[in-house]
Amino acid sequence: MKQNWMIVAVIAVVALMLFSYLGRGVGPSTATADVSYSNFRALLAEDQIASVVFRGDDLQAQLDATVEVLPGVQADQVTTRVPPEGHPALLAELEQRDVEITALPEQEGGWLASLLPWLLLIGVYVFFWSRLSRNMPGGVGRGGFDRFLKGRAGQEDTTARKVTFGDVAGQDNAKAEVAELVEFLRDPERYRQIGAEPPRGILLMGPPGTGKTLLARALAGEAGVPFFSISASEFIEMFVGVGASRVRAMFNEAKKRAPAIIFIDELDAVGRVRGAGVGGGHDEREQTLNQILSEMDGFAGHEAVIVLAATNRPDVLDPALLRPGRFDRHVTLDLPDRAAREEILKVHVRGKPLADDVDLTTIAAGTPGFSGADLKNLVNEAAIACARERRTTIAMQHVDQARDRVMMGLERHLTIRPEEKHRLAVHESGHTAVAHYLPNADPVYKVTIIPRGRALGGTHMLPTEERYTQSTVELRDRLAVMLAGRASEAALLGDVSSGADDDIRQATHLARAMVSRWGMSDKLGPMDLRQSEEHPFLGREISQAREFSDETAHQVDEEVRSLLREAETRATELIVTHRPRIEALVAALEQHETLNRDTIVELLKVPAEAGRVANA
Repeated sequence: MKQNWMIVAVIAVVALMLFSYLGRGVGPSTATADVSYSNFRALLAEDQIASVVFRGDDLQAQLDATVEVLPGVQADQVTTRVPPEGHPALLAELEQRDVEITALPEQEGGWLASLLPWLLLIGVYVFFWSRLSRNMPGGVGRGGFDRFLKGRAGQEDTTARKVTFGDVAGQDNAKAEVAELVEFLRDPERYRQIGAEPPRGILLMGPPGTGKTLLARALAGEAGVPFFSISASEFIEMFVGVGASRVRAMFNEAKKRAPAIIFIDELDAVGRVRGAGVGGGHDEREQTLNQILSEMDGFAGHEAVIVLAATNRPDVLDPALLRPGRFDRHVTLDLPDRAAREEILKVHVRGKPLADDVDLTTIAAGTPGFSGADLKNLVNEAAIACARERRTTIAMQHVDQARDRVMMGLERHLTIRPEEKHRLAVHESGHTAVAHYLPNADPVYKVTIIPRGRALGGTHMLPTEERYTQSTVELRDRLAVMLAGRASEAALLGDVSSGADDDIRQATHLARAMVSRWGMSDKLGPMDLRQSEEHPFLGREISQAREFSDETAHQVDEEVRSLLREAETRATELIVTHRPRIEALVAALEQHETLNRDTIVELLKVPAEAGRVANA
């Protein structure tokens, strides 16, 4: 508080001194004009001068009224310079006209007084800058600027030594790829004796949340070496050259502490292709990238430093990063399968009280496509749901609530009109029924008309097994399920609504991929007819010419339209065939708003007699 009062006092004193200097000798008048001595004598002859002030050879005269001293210039005070011989005659005339005369000494200070305002301003600037710098981490006197240039680049992440490969579940292939580096970091001399060198750089690739950063930390923890971690975006600042400085600082510190590991997260932030994108390259980013390339080339044979980097966009990286001697070893981390998800869940439930009905195998089977980060979030949401109900153990119902929240979004409370609620039930029942009756569609585990996230309802399906490819038959059934909601509205209500917007978009995208990318059209055959998918800000191309004719493009559109029409027709036929059971499903959905798998199967079950008739 005392320092704040001192700052206010300094500002007040400086302001008073500036006003005093700039306003010295100036009276209460508001308009002043410099005039020639002849114009001044003319104003004096017209009795317009009321008082004069002599300051050295200069004269300030106060007029009786505002007059036009020069063409277009109004003033109530004039200033002129008296000729060397003008004093005796001027004084006599001033006395004759009863003008008040005041004589002041010549102002002292000279050039020093002229510099005073500038010196004060410079002093105030230095004062505040020094205070600001002292408040920055490190301060000016303690290397604050140096710390700013380095950022976190020279700081070791000591928490990495507590992480081991046991904390990285579900990525056995990736762990096997980097496990040999542990031995090198522990005993690099053994490798040098036979002339072996480790890879300079290892690029960890994979979707977000698959454990790239965790694997890098585990490698450092297993080897017991210093771990220097930084995100590539931290290299870039508003000041040009800071990125390259931080790269140098990180590599220099790692070399001093070798054997060591350098980890650069989100490498694509600085490693994108140079000169790409709209408007050309980015000078600061490219300088940082060039510095990384230079540092990786500058490793000596005795420096046991391994550089790891992570990205989920390897397609946009500069080729210079991927050449031998740099990031030439690529380790891919995939989304975990069912067994891997169960292992990941075992890691994340450590220390959490679980009820007896919690089955991790069932949870893993019901979370296809979940990454390690998604599973961690699922367990955390289940724990939050348990705490919200003031329970002491996490039950399976809490896990189900958390899965619905993660997959479908937060439940919203909206007032929906009865007729709109009925249409939603018809729409979702169509998806559910067609998915139930088609042999190659994924089974439905839950259907709801409760608004969640951005959707007013949803039909959620889970595959019974892990699949990495899909056949034409499976994709055609998937198209029919996508368009079943619209087909159900048309068959049961007589018209369609805008609720099928997202269904149509996804179905169109899938059908176009089947025709133009996967060669699933008998008419067009196995041809790659896709348009360029490069984004101008991320990839190498701003635009790409189409490599097929307009006639072929027209045929692609026709084939896409044919697939969509066929899928909608198949969905309509199933809905018409099983209309009584679908109407029962609609009624139950309107009443309960959410139905689970067992209820859905019971409502849509085909009687044995009907099945025999249908087979006949």
